[in-house]
Amino acid sequence: MFGNDPWWITTIKALGIFAFLMVCVLMMIMADRKVMGRMQQRHGPNRMGPFGLLQSLFDGIKLSLKEDLIPRGVDRFVYIAAPIIAAVPAFIAFSVIPIGPEVNMFGVITPLQLTDLPIAALLVLATAALGVYGFVLGGWASQSPYALLGGLRASAQVISYEIAMGLSFVAVFIMAGTLTTSGIVAAQENLWFAVLLLPSFLIYLVTMVGETNRLPFDLAEGEGEIVGGFMTEYGSMKFTMFFLAEYVNMCTVAAVSVTLFLGGWYAPPGMTAIFPGANEGWWPALWWLLKFVAVMFLFIWARGSLPRVRYDQLMKLGWKVLIPIQLVWITGVAVVRMLVIDEAHPAIIAAVVAGFSVATIAAIAAWVRFVRRERAEEARQRAENARRAHREPSFGGFPVPPSTAAHYGSSVLAEPSRTASAATAERNQKKGEVTGA
Repeated sequence: MFGNDPWWITTIKALGIFAFLMVCVLMMIMADRKVMGRMQQRHGPNRMGPFGLLQSLFDGIKLSLKEDLIPRGVDRFVYIAAPIIAAVPAFIAFSVIPIGPEVNMFGVITPLQLTDLPIAALLVLATAALGVYGFVLGGWASQSPYALLGGLRASAQVISYEIAMGLSFVAVFIMAGTLTTSGIVAAQENLWFAVLLLPSFLIYLVTMVGETNRLPFDLAEGEGEIVGGFMTEYGSMKFTMFFLAEYVNMCTVAAVSVTLFLGGWYAPPGMTAIFPGANEGWWPALWWLLKFVAVMFLFIWARGSLPRVRYDQLMKLGWKVLIPIQLVWITGVAVVRMLVIDEAHPAIIAAVVAGFSVATIAAIAAWVRFVRRERAEEARQRAENARRAHREPSFGGFPVPPSTAAHYGSSVLAEPSRTASAATAERNQKKGEVTGA
């Protein structure tokens, strides 16, 4: 099916993907500001163009016309290459996303997908891992402590959430029996994996927000702590490239969620009973777009509703919660899948599912008890620190020099007092002499 298209059809598809992503970035920035404005009871952009629709375009023009400065002492090659390294992989990942079935495009029957690979789903993970190099190199090449901290945070965050995201994919691979994106979509013709593999889908929604450095997980750009993170020393078009990389990454992970969990381009359940041709021709592209927009809205909702988490909370969620849950869940999915393939008796499958469910509930209960105990210990420690700080003003604050009495002994303090008393007596004596005279 793939690799047989004329070169001009392939070119049209590639240009169409590029144009779609660029338009999505412009519209997503505008929607970001408009929706959050409504959530905060204010108008969003409403001056540039009808309803403010051209605001993002003019913002891009403004950024491109700003003076492009390169700080002194930076590694110029790495400093310039970092934004490009961050942006390019996100465009590549979109090439394996199926948007529709085979259609007639200018007289050529071709699928609405640029290409597919036997390991297409792994290509998405690979490009996501490559994109973080741009953030790390940008922070390192800037020769700024704030930018370096932002790059280190971005790398740690991507490593943590990349593992959980990859484990979400594993459950999909087990159920679909293939790593091709078109095959995964075909496996969801009757039932979406978002229903069948609900825990994997929910965890993927969390990890995709962490993967794109969006609120509440935008620790790599924490303005209150590290100014602008890895982008602190960037301006003009280089800053625009980092901004573009972030929003294109959002589009890519949203498209991946539609492909792996929401049935891809298949119509919503029950639509074919109303409209028999819903999964034919160009109609599937509409269903795909509606699902894509719904997932993109989740980014805006999360940014406008949830507060930024602490860095230790971010790491704890990834390593201590998401990854263990995924490992247990994948084990259960693999066991049930093997029983189904081996055509085991339904009673055995039901018993395994019930046992796994009970074990999972017990593990969750134990984990909740552990978390409560840990939080109680943290509260006790905070109370102890508060009491100690009340007794010792210097505890937990900035270092203060030791008192003079503790450092030199009480005799040094006594000497100034004796000298002051002697001086007072001498003044009184002189005053009496003057009065007597």
